[in-house]
Formats: sequence, structure tokens, C-alpha cells
Amino acid sequence: MVGAESSAFANDPSFFGERARGDGEAHIRIERCSGQVCAINTWVRSGVSGEKTGDRLTLNISSAGPADWSGSAFDPQRNLTYTMIVRVADNHMMTDGCVIGGLLCKSMSWTRLN
Repeated sequence: MVGAESSAFANDPSFFGERARGDGEAHIRIERCSGQVCAINTWVRSGVSGEKTGDRLTLNISSAGPADWSGSAFDPQRNLTYTMIVRVADNHMMTDGCVIGGLLCKSMSWTRLN
């Protein structure tokens, strides 16, 4: 859920819109959804396991610098909450997410599509 601490993120247009994942296997749309900020899969390459179009993350992040945000993302499909860092520069975005107290982490680059 996105609360007051996420208001800087929620009002920053550089985040919102369509993005392609750096590995070429998915596209997402970052948008406001029911008073929150969500990242929704809009396209998933055929054969990618564990993901489908319509899957979403609900973001709860706050500003950690001029182009950096940190907090968490909830994945209701897997019932997991990730710690998350997001960095945005021009048309590029980098996300770093971890579960299990930081034991499993993954970084992903994203490029704006629109």
C-alpha cells in the first residue's frame, strides 16, 4: 500500500508509464491504482515461467535522494514482500529487490517505452 511516505514518488511523472525489462522478457505499466502505485505486467514473452500478463506489484516507497526511492513492493501473486530500491535517470530505471532478509536479491534495468 502506498501511504504518505510515497507521495513524492506518486507525484513524480518520471516513474509512470510503460517500461521494457532489460532482459526482454516483460513489459510493465507503472500507474496509480486505487490510491496506490502499482507496476502491472502488460506483456510477458511466451515461455517465461512464473509470470503472466496482469500480475502486479504494489509499491510502498519513499524518496531516498533526487532520483532514488526505497521501501517495499508487495507481490500478491506470490504473497511476498520485497525490499526495494528504485533509481531513475532520463528514460532508464534500475530496480533492486530482495526477499528473505536480503538473502535473495535481483537487479533489473528498465527502459521507457512511451
